[in-house]
Amino acid sequence: MDEPKGAKLCKRFHPKYAAMGFLLIVAIIALITVAVTQNSSATKNRKYGIVLDAGSSHTNLYIYEWPAEKENDTGVVQQVHVCEVDGPGISGYADRVGEVGVPLRHCMDKAKELVPKEKHPETPVYLGATAGMRLLRLENENTAKKVLSAVEETLRSYPFRFQGARILTGEEEGAYGWITINYLLGNFKESIWPKFLPRIFFRTGTIGALDLGGASTQITFVPDQETLESPADTANFSLYGKQYTVYTHSFLCYGKDQALWLKLLQDVLESSSSRIRDPCFHQGYERTLNISNLCKSPCTAPNITLPCSSQLQIEGAGDYEMCLTSIEKIFNTVHCPYSSCSFNGVFLPPVSGDFGAFSAFYYVMNFLNATKKPMDQVIEEVKNFCSKPWNQVKAEFPKVKEKYLSEYCFSATYIFSLLSQRYNFTKEKWQGIHFLGKIGSSDAGWTLGYMLNLTNMIPAEQSYTQPLSQSSYITLMAICSILVVCLLVIGYVSYRKPKCLKKDVI
Repeated sequence: MDEPKGAKLCKRFHPKYAAMGFLLIVAIIALITVAVTQNSSATKNRKYGIVLDAGSSHTNLYIYEWPAEKENDTGVVQQVHVCEVDGPGISGYADRVGEVGVPLRHCMDKAKELVPKEKHPETPVYLGATAGMRLLRLENENTAKKVLSAVEETLRSYPFRFQGARILTGEEEGAYGWITINYLLGNFKESIWPKFLPRIFFRTGTIGALDLGGASTQITFVPDQETLESPADTANFSLYGKQYTVYTHSFLCYGKDQALWLKLLQDVLESSSSRIRDPCFHQGYERTLNISNLCKSPCTAPNITLPCSSQLQIEGAGDYEMCLTSIEKIFNTVHCPYSSCSFNGVFLPPVSGDFGAFSAFYYVMNFLNATKKPMDQVIEEVKNFCSKPWNQVKAEFPKVKEKYLSEYCFSATYIFSLLSQRYNFTKEKWQGIHFLGKIGSSDAGWTLGYMLNLTNMIPAEQSYTQPLSQSSYITLMAICSILVVCLLVIGYVSYRKPKCLKKDVI
């Protein structure tokens, strides 16, 4: 049987297939070229940095890593490991200074394993001590110096490039936390999120930082008003060619642990008995407090009226409303020499925009599963938790340490009081608070910002840039990929259903 007319022509190599094949090859080459050019030097050489966060209640060691060729580019520094040091914060070794370096060795030994041996001599190590050591320095400056010296002696014994141990000011702690979260979110330079798509997390521009530790709390943000009434609460940064005027203030003695001491002191002053009924602890909970603890802290010692050798018996009542009322008494809101204040006569411009709340802000709210809930639901969660009997709470959370578990009611109520009443986050503004544990692989906190500042990795002027911006890179990759897929689909369809056969076969 003769072949259908036109079949021979169909078998021949049609020019349009040659054109499609050529375009396909060009698209694939372009895809590979863009990818290789953009990332050619990304992994050739790695650098490392180690920062120890010596907080009031514990110490954490962080290891950071970044490509040496792009060390000035936003978002390239990543946290690769965190190690929690056993025991209390270094300020807890005031009575046994010789032991302060021992628990650090486990985490430092781990750092030796994780950082390549050839990188040890060039890897910087920093230790920053925060509010716990600030309080110890107020209590006994000589002891604080001895603690830091003992820590330095331990850290110098390792093969890294030790860069010193120092006590950060509260304002530095707040500012470095602000730098960290905005650096990780890409807010100082162009974000990797394409401009033509809506941002799904934060609005454009920088966001504020809310930090809560055991002995202090910090608030830092770029206010709407250009001139701030309190120069002492102002910090200026030049980051990637842009000027930032930041409001930052640290409230020493108003971290969650010291705030609890302040509240208990207020209870002691108001009570004529050595036994008090505390609404911030669960019903059925009991604790014996040595007054000596209040006598030691510079936050409470000046107002102690009871003998330091006496004891205070605490019995839980589990009442959120009464707890909130008792917490309000630790803030002085009577005197304000400015147009607006937070508390204790401290200037606070109106809060606006998005805020990242981390450290204890996040841990407490995450425990209550309230990190993404509106203000009304947060209040209900705290109320319900505080009203539960102590035995029920222990049964629901058997793996949580009793000290932490017993204080979540107070901590959550304190957080709500601080944010809503003292910082003036209204119901609408509360929606702008994002409780952050991590951003990507890195913890939200001051340590990364501290290292970036000390290693000059955030320059004043625009530094090295890649051949393409991230948005252009993503766009080109998408176009080339779509073109490759389309050409393959068209070629497949054309091969399976030739038009010439459809026209000529009778």
